[in-house]
Amino acid sequence: MDSLTQAVLGAAIGEAVLAKKIGGKGALLGAIIATIPDLDVILYLCYDKFEMLSIHRGFSHSILFSILGAFLIAYVLQKIKWTESISYFRLWIFTWLALFTHMLLDTFTAYGTQLLLPFSDARIGFDSVNVVDPVYTIPLLIGLVCSRFLFKNRGSSARYNFIGIVVSSLYLLTTLGIKKHVEHHFKTELANQSINYNSLLTMPVGIANINWYGVAKTTDGLYMHKYSMLRDDKLPFEYFPTNDHLLEGINPEVVAKMKWFSKGFYTVVKEGEEIRFYNLQVDMRGIVNIGGDKFPTAGYFIITPRADGSYELSSGAHTKEL
Repeated sequence: MDSLTQAVLGAAIGEAVLAKKIGGKGALLGAIIATIPDLDVILYLCYDKFEMLSIHRGFSHSILFSILGAFLIAYVLQKIKWTESISYFRLWIFTWLALFTHMLLDTFTAYGTQLLLPFSDARIGFDSVNVVDPVYTIPLLIGLVCSRFLFKNRGSSARYNFIGIVVSSLYLLTTLGIKKHVEHHFKTELANQSINYNSLLTMPVGIANINWYGVAKTTDGLYMHKYSMLRDDKLPFEYFPTNDHLLEGINPEVVAKMKWFSKGFYTVVKEGEEIRFYNLQVDMRGIVNIGGDKFPTAGYFIITPRADGSYELSSGAHTKEL
């Protein structure tokens, strides 16, 4: 999720676990600690875009990191004035929750989170909520504000923060149910149109789980279809060939990592010397129509060969015509 949402969730956890001990400082510490996993973006200063494919949402977003990080951060917290009187166990629980819920929340979005590193590099993701979704964030924020500011002098002030956490969590769980409904729709439509496929990706577009795209992968291409929860339009599937032959001659390790990053949902296009790799798992903004030419999404990676035989990875985007 976006950094603001992660900070709000961490603040809500800090309010729930530490507010009785240190007041509003608990929410502040929670907001700070909950954003630590995303500090891996600093590594863009040291690594190129290709290397960062496996580094971002890598070890800093793993279960092991949440456990080890909680031990270290709790130890540090015991040394500072704000929290020196709080037991190590409570500080560990607070820190672990702030870190682990960050990773768990990211797992509900696209892109994939390597929760099992270093034991497995599988990119785990439910793909049930957009990276930015105010429907999740706003109840969490309202509950926190009510507990910390509006009703902080009431004996029952903590309940508002608790209600915010529950409402937001129930929304997340609801998105999984909505996703099941959406998958049923796509499977029905694919069967009705006699489209045989190997795997199916469904992804929300925009907020509130209203609009979705489905991507059915075949042996040589992808079928895409847009679906709205507010309408039941029988839109036809758009077909995009995978064009794997355009990846021939490129370093197999580069190709393998790009396919791993996309979880197999990709298409390839060649423009001049550029190889454009459209990753539907990461970038799902909807089909783009440019002068009659259709592309599966707006964003793409550019694989450009260098003279020394290596490859430069950059990115580009189409302007979507309305």
